[in-house]
Amino acid sequence: MDKTTSGWINGFVGVLIFSASLPATRVAVADFDPIFLTVARATIAALLGLVLLLAFKEKWPSRSDLGHLFVTAMGVVVGFPLLTALALQHVTSAHSIVFIGLLPLSTAIFGVLRGGESMRPMFWIFSCLGSALVAGFALTQNLDASLTGDLLMFAAIVACGLGYAEGAQLSRKLGGWQVICWALVLSLPVMLPLTLLQLPQDWMAIGQPAWFGLIYVSLFSMLIGFVFWYRGLAQGGIAAVGQLQLLQPFFGLMIAATLLHETVGWQMIVVTIAVIACVFGAKRFAK
Repeated sequence: MDKTTSGWINGFVGVLIFSASLPATRVAVADFDPIFLTVARATIAALLGLVLLLAFKEKWPSRSDLGHLFVTAMGVVVGFPLLTALALQHVTSAHSIVFIGLLPLSTAIFGVLRGGESMRPMFWIFSCLGSALVAGFALTQNLDASLTGDLLMFAAIVACGLGYAEGAQLSRKLGGWQVICWALVLSLPVMLPLTLLQLPQDWMAIGQPAWFGLIYVSLFSMLIGFVFWYRGLAQGGIAAVGQLQLLQPFFGLMIAATLLHETVGWQMIVVTIAVIACVFGAKRFAK
């Protein structure tokens, strides 16, 4: 199997894992405070990451890598989880999932700015078209939609795209799972004390679904998914493989409808299908 094919396969597995992140977060914030959820998921994943790094006797990253790891941590360990948790107090997971269609464009832009990649003009046309479809859909929603929730989701997408590109670039040097583990460990001195300070006052009020949500976002969304995702981006190209994220709304909407019994209207389905079609066009013209 060549490197590019392996990159697309790893990227696809990562997208599948991430697809359940927003529904799981939606379930978790029903009983957990968003701040606690953010710091707790990072703390749990960081402790597991530290165990892995020690078990495999990984050497410490160089001083020049620390800045890249800090940006990665601020994007995917702190920024995206916190902003989405706050957003999901205002919008449904089905509504928020559609914003994930903006991630490929965000990732591609930072792939160029931070990773030094260059893409053909037609690539940007397809990528922008997919993003425009998503943005247009958000603007045509009914009054149940929340401007606050939408703005928080947009900020989360920017932070996530930066964290993806920065971590993928570093993965070429350190390795995919090593990057996310080091980024998590770097955040541990801050996340662990905050977790202890934000502990829920009434543990009995937390339902089983919220616990399952916390476990999923801690193990899969925060750690395991990144093992595949960063490897895929590093092997197949940040901007190119990043377009696989256009598939994430489709899988996420199915999960939201199946597990959370949320309404998925025909408009969501049409937009999602159109956005998915853009990934194939972008892939064709990716360098």
